[in-house]
Amino acid sequence: MSTLRLTALVLALVAAFPASAQSNAELLQELRALRERVNELEKKLQGAPQPGQWGMTPEQVRELNRVTVKAESLQDNFTDQGFKGLKISGQIDPTFIYNRAQNNSSFVLLNNGDARYTYDNSYFGMAVIDFEKETDSGTRWKLTLAPERGTGALTNSGSIVHEASVSLPLTDLQTRLWVGQIPDWTGYELTLPAGNRFITHNLLFDTMAPTNYTGAVLDVTRGKWWTRVGLANMNTARNTSGNQPVLIYRVDYAKGEFGGWGFTGLHGRAANFAADGSYFTVDPDTGDQVENFFDSAGKNTGIHLLEIDGYFVRGDWTVFGQLSYGQQKRSAIFNSDGQLRDAKWWGLSGYAGYKVTPRLEALVRADYVHNRKNGGGLLGYSFDDGINGIGRGLNADGSFAKGEGVGSNRYALSLGLNYLFDENTNFKLEYRYDGADQPVFQYVRSGAYRKTNQLLGASVVVQF
Repeated sequence: MSTLRLTALVLALVAAFPASAQSNAELLQELRALRERVNELEKKLQGAPQPGQWGMTPEQVRELNRVTVKAESLQDNFTDQGFKGLKISGQIDPTFIYNRAQNNSSFVLLNNGDARYTYDNSYFGMAVIDFEKETDSGTRWKLTLAPERGTGALTNSGSIVHEASVSLPLTDLQTRLWVGQIPDWTGYELTLPAGNRFITHNLLFDTMAPTNYTGAVLDVTRGKWWTRVGLANMNTARNTSGNQPVLIYRVDYAKGEFGGWGFTGLHGRAANFAADGSYFTVDPDTGDQVENFFDSAGKNTGIHLLEIDGYFVRGDWTVFGQLSYGQQKRSAIFNSDGQLRDAKWWGLSGYAGYKVTPRLEALVRADYVHNRKNGGGLLGYSFDDGINGIGRGLNADGSFAKGEGVGSNRYALSLGLNYLFDENTNFKLEYRYDGADQPVFQYVRSGAYRKTNQLLGASVVVQF
């Protein structure tokens, strides 16, 4: 660099003294003067600070070196202790729920609900801590803990584990093997409160979708397509004797910037709660009714679930839609003379959200479930349920409203507001109106059954 500067300087000085009009003596004198000037400039350049020392004293240079060594040591220690690539997050959503039919008005947080899942006692009132780590090789490790209200609390004897999974890259980072306990991926709604705009979930989520899977999934991403297919236990950490994993899959397509769709399926055998029940026959000798119990050894029966969902987001509008279908062998609510009957059902759900302001969103959701066949029967619901409004309606005299073999069709309408208080805090308010074409909601104060029920909820979701 100094050589280039000197060369340029010499050329400039030579150009400033034309030689044509000068004698040899004069030219020699001028060259000597020029050489002395160059020597003077070289001495100044040699005394200038070296690169990396501009404006620093020797003591400051030594201090900088000490800080550099200390930073490198801390970074090595951080990596050695396993913190590199580790992300810790969490959320909590204390909730208030009023259920008119159940005559219940309560704050809800970390309640086990007597191990029952109902639409007014689902995935809210949670406290969640989430650990995620990605190694240099691309392996992703995830552990989500959710005491009392996670998927493990419902399917694995009160386990606090909501998700425990590992995603291993195979041929590349876009082709993976995903193994462990994985929450269900059906539909447009997410399980945890921070990802769900309403407090409650839609009817299809509550009554037609599995809870979680324990198994192995091939996870492939190619452009706009994301495909997952595998074998897993459905809603159980370990299958009982004689039962096998089910086939599960989901395909998502991101059509463009504003929309996309997904498709899911499940095929195999699942727990049949109708087989745990009983039926009555008449003793031909005495005329008395005799209670008989079904053979519980065959309680896992064939099941098929199919679902398609889509979304559209543009400007202030967000729209989701979902269509689900399911059937299970010998799992219907109605049975007679020891004959278990098949259950079939289908449902629709639609959601729309509009940003009134950048922080305030108005919400509406509408659901419908068709469930008449053989007295009704949904995934995990092979019995009349007066809280969820599933099964056959009852008149005031205790007789079946439309007969013992006719189930009720259900619907629900939810209106809500969602206010983003700050980057980490979200306030939710929801009014929900549930109904059916038969009196299936039990009002606990009177014991009577009615066709409708109302719910009011409020919650605050704080996440980090």
